Amino acid sequence: MFNRTSLQITAALASISLVSGCSLFASDEEEGEKKLVVGTTSSPTSLDPAAAWDNSWELYRNVFQTLVAFPTGSTTPQPDAADCKFTDTSSRVFECTLRDGLKFSNGHALDAKAVAHSIERIRKIDQKGGPNGLLGSLDKIETVGKNTVVFKLKESDATFPFVLATPAMSLVDPAEYPMDQLRKDGKLTGSGPYVLDSYTQQKEAVLSKNPSYKGFADRKNGGVTIKYFGESEPMVTALKKKEIDAIYRGLTAEEVIELQEKGKENEHLQLIETTGADIRYLVFNSADPVARKTPVRKAIAQLIDRDELVGKVYQGTAEPLYSMVPKGIAGHTTMFFDRYGDPDVGKARKLLRQAGIDEPVELTFWYATDRYGSGTAAEFAEIKRQLDESGLFKITVKGKKWEDFQKGYQNGEYQVFGRGWFPDFPDPDNFVAPFVGKENVLRTPYVSPRITETLLPQSRKQSDRSAVTKDFESAQEIMASDVQLLPLWQGKLYVAASEDVSGGESALDPQTVMQMWELGKKTSW
Repeated sequence: MFNRTSLQITAALASISLVSGCSLFASDEEEGEKKLVVGTTSSPTSLDPAAAWDNSWELYRNVFQTLVAFPTGSTTPQPDAADCKFTDTSSRVFECTLRDGLKFSNGHALDAKAVAHSIERIRKIDQKGGPNGLLGSLDKIETVGKNTVVFKLKESDATFPFVLATPAMSLVDPAEYPMDQLRKDGKLTGSGPYVLDSYTQQKEAVLSKNPSYKGFADRKNGGVTIKYFGESEPMVTALKKKEIDAIYRGLTAEEVIELQEKGKENEHLQLIETTGADIRYLVFNSADPVARKTPVRKAIAQLIDRDELVGKVYQGTAEPLYSMVPKGIAGHTTMFFDRYGDPDVGKARKLLRQAGIDEPVELTFWYATDRYGSGTAAEFAEIKRQLDESGLFKITVKGKKWEDFQKGYQNGEYQVFGRGWFPDFPDPDNFVAPFVGKENVLRTPYVSPRITETLLPQSRKQSDRSAVTKDFESAQEIMASDVQLLPLWQGKLYVAASEDVSGGESALDPQTVMQMWELGKKTSW
């Protein structure tokens, strides 16, 4: 969710190309006119920014603008549609002045009223599972003239600029996007680098250059067609056959290893690896009669073998995670390892017996079958194996497609379920705040007054985000004690592409959102 700050995260998010070679580039003009086809297993759930707090952001970033954004290499918000700054010393008044002459792709003016409309409708609609939760600190919006917008906050919040930099805060045309309801015509109108020419749900999105675009993006291509695949295998096959030019999101560990080995059929391909800030974790339903018992949760934390999990299932494409705040983000700790140590059946048994809990404890674990990649089924099978073999648990594993899975956990139907988190911005706030409180992104109450009433408000007064480390170390200590959430692993991100594609190293921004404009085609290799 929120925050990006001047954390020293650039190195952690640095891209490393796994191939080398020489290339003769076309001129900027020639290269900038070539079109690409890109594949992914991550398709949008909605075309309306007021409705989605998920992978729909990949599309939004390329067709909408935000007031501020994260160009390649930046870890603090930079001007996009506007120049912005806090105008007070308490981080409660944030003012933005729009660029001159901004227009939406339909020719309508993008002015201060349009900005206010875009943000206010998120709050007005308050879509279930939507991004309104990001705006908790916002009190009111005022416009001054045609080009100035002033955001007044309820309390100090140095993370607010990072919220505005998320694709959730995409700017929309009031004439096309009603204040009190979602847009329903299946179309999209923005002011970003590209225009959406056509869209077929779960099939493809066709983007062309927006001729009226004014912003920081230097487009290296003439347009992009995004192909949405249900499974990774046909996507990789399409790349090998040169039916698509690149892949982002969705590669399995086996496919990554195959591409790294550079067999004959892969000789024309390149693989770019990025240290990601995306995480996977388990959520325990605090309202469930079994999962709500702290000794049950602690026993599971005592048994999970993360090394074996990532070794068997992800084969080096992920690493064990012992904190909700991943490596590369200020405030990262190994608190779950410090507290529970190596897997230990004896310690887990003692926790259960001291609480008078009979063994084996029966629980059902749920996961999304089409959300986090093909390895998720194997991941939950391995978790089941580990817990069952301890003799202390009897685990049933069930999966549903994302749409139904999401409804289920939001309605509190699951005892334990798996979720992933792709950061809205790389700040520790974004790995803690979304998950705590009676109302949180998981729709599973996690009440922790010290975190929500003391540590988070205290940290948000700090404009120097490197100064918040101790607050988040304390928060993680509480989370490790409560075990409402159990971190499992931290992923790596990959872009696979034909050898004539350039820009893969810089295409993923600090939010790990694909910036399609960075991709181009070379003349030769």
